[in-house]
Amino acid sequence: MKIHTEPLKPLHYYHVYNRGINGCLIFSRKENYAYFLQKYAFYISPVATTYAYCLLGNHFHLLIAVRSEPEIMDFFMRRKTDETGKPYTPVPHTPSAGKVVSGQFAHLFNAYAQAFNKETKRSGGLFETPFRRKPVESSRYLNQVIAYIHQNPQKHRLVANFVDYPHSSYHSFLSQLKTALPRSEVLDKFGGAAAYQNYHDHNFVLSENLPWHIEVDD
Repeated sequence: MKIHTEPLKPLHYYHVYNRGINGCLIFSRKENYAYFLQKYAFYISPVATTYAYCLLGNHFHLLIAVRSEPEIMDFFMRRKTDETGKPYTPVPHTPSAGKVVSGQFAHLFNAYAQAFNKETKRSGGLFETPFRRKPVESSRYLNQVIAYIHQNPQKHRLVANFVDYPHSSYHSFLSQLKTALPRSEVLDKFGGAAAYQNYHDHNFVLSENLPWHIEVDD
C-alpha cells in the first residue's frame, strides 16, 4: 500500500498535505484562507485534533491527531445534516472510523472547491486526489514536522522569515488569544513557549532531514 494513501487510524498522528490540481492556486485572496479554515473547523474538528497548519498559495500542510474510534463513530451516528442543513446521503453500511475521517476531508475539499470555483469562475476538481498523509510515530519527529510546517513559507521563498507569514498556526501557540488548537500540549512537547520559539528559530527543517520526503509531489 502506498504510504500516502494508507487508512487514517484512530489515536494516530499524521502529516496531511495536498495541493491544487497540477499545482494550480487554491487560495487567491486572503478571504480564501479564512474560508478554508472555517470549513476545516466544521468538517475536521469533530474527527481530529489539529496540532499545526500552514496554508500556501497552491498547497497546504496539516499535522493532525485522529480522535478515538468511539468519538468518531459517535459523531458519525449523530450527524444528520451538513452545514447548510441539507441531509447527508445515507450510506449502505457503517464505515470504519478511518473511512469516516477520510470522508470528512472529502466533504471539506468538495465544499471549499465549490465556493472557490464559483468565485473564480472555474469548473472541475480543485484538489489532487488522494490527499497525502504520512504517520508521525515519534515525539522527535512530531516536533520536526510542526517546525517544518511553520517554516514552509520561508522554504518556498514566500517571505524572508517564516514568522512574518500570516496563514500558519505558528503565532497561535505564542499568543494569549483564545484558540481551538491544543496550545498547552504543543508547547509542552517543546518544553515551553521559549523553547518552542527557539526550536523554530534555530532548527530550520529541510525535507531531506526528515525520515522521508514529505513535499507535495511535483
